[in-house]
Amino acid sequence: MRAAEEAAFARKISAEALMDEAGAGIARAVAKFFPRAGRCIVFAGKGHNAGDAFVAARRLAEAGWEIETRLVYPEEELSGLTSKKLAELREGGRDLHAPLPGVAPVQPFGAYAPKGCRSGAPEIGAPEPLSLCLVIDGLLGLGAQPPLREPIRGACREINALRKNAFVVAIDLPSGLDGESGAADDDCVVADLTVTVGSAKLGLVADAATDFVGRLEVVPLAELRVEETGSVAAIPETLCALLPRRKYSAYKNQFGRIGIVAGSRGFTGAAVMCSLGALRGGAGLVELFVPEEIYEIIAAAAAPEVMVKPVKSYADLLEEPIDVWAIGPGLGKARAAEILKLIRDAAQPMVVDADGLNILAENMATLGKMRGPRLLTPHPGEMKRLFPDAGKMSRAETATKFCAEHNVTLLLKGSRTIVAERDRPLSYNTTGTPGMATGGMGDVLTGACGALLGQKLAPNDVARLGAWICGRAAELAISRGGASEESLLPRDLLGQLGAAFRDLRWSG
Repeated sequence: MRAAEEAAFARKISAEALMDEAGAGIARAVAKFFPRAGRCIVFAGKGHNAGDAFVAARRLAEAGWEIETRLVYPEEELSGLTSKKLAELREGGRDLHAPLPGVAPVQPFGAYAPKGCRSGAPEIGAPEPLSLCLVIDGLLGLGAQPPLREPIRGACREINALRKNAFVVAIDLPSGLDGESGAADDDCVVADLTVTVGSAKLGLVADAATDFVGRLEVVPLAELRVEETGSVAAIPETLCALLPRRKYSAYKNQFGRIGIVAGSRGFTGAAVMCSLGALRGGAGLVELFVPEEIYEIIAAAAAPEVMVKPVKSYADLLEEPIDVWAIGPGLGKARAAEILKLIRDAAQPMVVDADGLNILAENMATLGKMRGPRLLTPHPGEMKRLFPDAGKMSRAETATKFCAEHNVTLLLKGSRTIVAERDRPLSYNTTGTPGMATGGMGDVLTGACGALLGQKLAPNDVARLGAWICGRAAELAISRGGASEESLLPRDLLGQLGAAFRDLRWSG
């Protein structure tokens, strides 16, 4: 980022131009999750991070937001450019709070909480109460490192206290977080959304930083040419090019015949959810292969668009005219030898999940004998079964070392899903919500990834797209479908996958 800024300045691009573009992008990010205006409290330091916050606040004010600034330093200590952006914010009376002389304490929340803001903080993307309370952390930027010092430490504590009844947006990184290591001060700001400018910083995707960063949104700058090194963040601007537009003359056979091997007695829902994920993910045809003993149950529960077929032996499926396989959800291990043979010997691309992974974990040598490309989609528990050393290292190290040993594509699920492949940079997903921590979400993802594979995309691209789209669908299910983090169900994602695809295509 520093090198990119210096290169931009060498091209005669001003710091003010970058600040204006960054602030506009931050305001758009806020509007993405909260399209209705509310009350916004801006905590500002004295550097350019505060300037970005003031530009964003001005844009939000123009969209109807009520803005209140909280300066933690005397106004005369602000940098020249930051002071200018504060003055521009105040034009037209957009700043509801007069600048405080010196280092003034922030009032208790109740002293300035608008009506409708005391019932608890909104979830990311949730329908707002009558007056949404938003707190912007514009205290420290990229160059700052822990430990925090006064008066910033006190301001961070105030932000965290306000978070009980408000939604916190950190600009570039939460104040108190090291942008390189992810180490956090004891009073580090806990953000619900971190809008980082130019490119994601390594510290933002560190395992220990996840609960401080929250949802990660990247605002690329047209004039800032950032050279990615080592790992990347999956964002619409880079992902949208991977999603092909369909020709007007398109027909179903061009988008894959997806064969799903899933379900067992007591786990019929997994098979149904996986098949629905494939349908909504764009599959041309979906065939669901299930054990004979549950055929009637699945046939009655499956969508009418799904072709449900009973199976005597999974080994017989090698002769089926399938373009892509998705194997594992709710499968059980009763026929492990047959499943292992299918995973090993099928020449078609394949997504392997759930019990497919558990069967593989007991026969890891199979990974060196597979005839076709394989995308593995483990959650942390399944990863430990596949790779016992996973608990001894970071998630990034786990993914890297596993793919160095096995020539597969790995989608390591979690609050910051990682996609890894040998000789490819790690990719960190940016979408999602804690509401996805419930059974069945992975079944939808497996089906969607199978559908994307059927559209002839590379497994690495499929994994990155699938994770982003399912995460965004979950966010939209809360903001548009009336779900909450507690009530969100995998089926809620299905109704929003179309909107997530549109978001990806047009926001990129």
